[in-house]
Amino acid sequence: MRMLKYLLEKEFKQIKRDRFLPRIIFLLPVIQLVILPFAANFEMRNINLSIVDNDHTVLSRRLTDKVLSSGYFRLADVSPRYDEALVSIESNAADIILEIPSRFEERLGREGTAELLIAANAVNGTKGGIGSSYLASIIQDFNQEKSLSPISAQEGGIRVTNLFNPHLNYKNYMVPGIMAFLLTLIGGFLSALNIVSEKEKGTIEQINVTPVPKALFLLSKLIPFWVIGLILLTIGACIAWLVYGLLPVGNMGIIYLFAAVYLMAFTGFGLAISSVSSTQQQAMFTAFFFMIIFVLLSGMFTPVSSMPVWAQELTRVNPLRYLVEVMRMVYLKGSTLSDLTGHFIAVCLFALFFNVLAIVSYKKR
Repeated sequence: MRMLKYLLEKEFKQIKRDRFLPRIIFLLPVIQLVILPFAANFEMRNINLSIVDNDHTVLSRRLTDKVLSSGYFRLADVSPRYDEALVSIESNAADIILEIPSRFEERLGREGTAELLIAANAVNGTKGGIGSSYLASIIQDFNQEKSLSPISAQEGGIRVTNLFNPHLNYKNYMVPGIMAFLLTLIGGFLSALNIVSEKEKGTIEQINVTPVPKALFLLSKLIPFWVIGLILLTIGACIAWLVYGLLPVGNMGIIYLFAAVYLMAFTGFGLAISSVSSTQQQAMFTAFFFMIIFVLLSGMFTPVSSMPVWAQELTRVNPLRYLVEVMRMVYLKGSTLSDLTGHFIAVCLFALFFNVLAIVSYKKR
């Protein structure tokens, strides 16, 4: 224990003496959690809309006003013909065309239905698809307002309830995922540069000639980043509360439990990379290579269920996927530890595997 105490004292002094590392450690959560949720936002706003109104009636103008007042669309132009509106699409001045046919009000009053044309620029498939869905939903709501009386709307209308995120706030979905990504950066990137930096400085030889066991030496490397990671998780949770008003519905202790094991797993992963690398540049690029794969297959941006089957199978060996799911389930759904037993077992197995790999990879020469 005394040997571990001295090794830990050495590690914390090295971190404190580094001019760059303490700054990036504590600036990282602030920058990521304040800026990234606004940038990594899949909500579509200010979609440029070109309207072709062939009806020119009170009802067509009300439909146009309802669409524009939704906050999702911005009027690009009002064209007299579809061909002219198509020019706006081709020049990227408009994203979607809404064409209201002639005799629209008459058909809707007499037959109860009337066809509308929605044409979207699908070069950006996400924007075109989501924008068309928004527009179709607004038109459906407009149709129900005109065809259902208040009484019949209550009895036979459709009532939609958004569970766990009632206001469909995309930041509530992204912030827990970014907090998980933050722990990944601390555990993976910084630890990957640790041992190899001692190789470049030449201090690793002094450690190798001592009787310090490999497991104890790696434990002294793991604990500082484990402590720093938990501190940053606390800072991140405070930022989520102060900036976004986001508090976990479930128990915060569950998040700390998972984070503690997860940090052990990813710090072990970083130490394994550091052990087999010759230079910091090599360690950085190796960690970056794996980090990109982990992030893309984590479900942080793209839901796992939307991925191809082969990609869904690959996510099973991605530790970041489990932490992202746990953070969102606890923050938004209030899941308990019994609901997350499978996730906990998976993260523990990753921690065991990566730390054993780090011990095997480190050679005392």
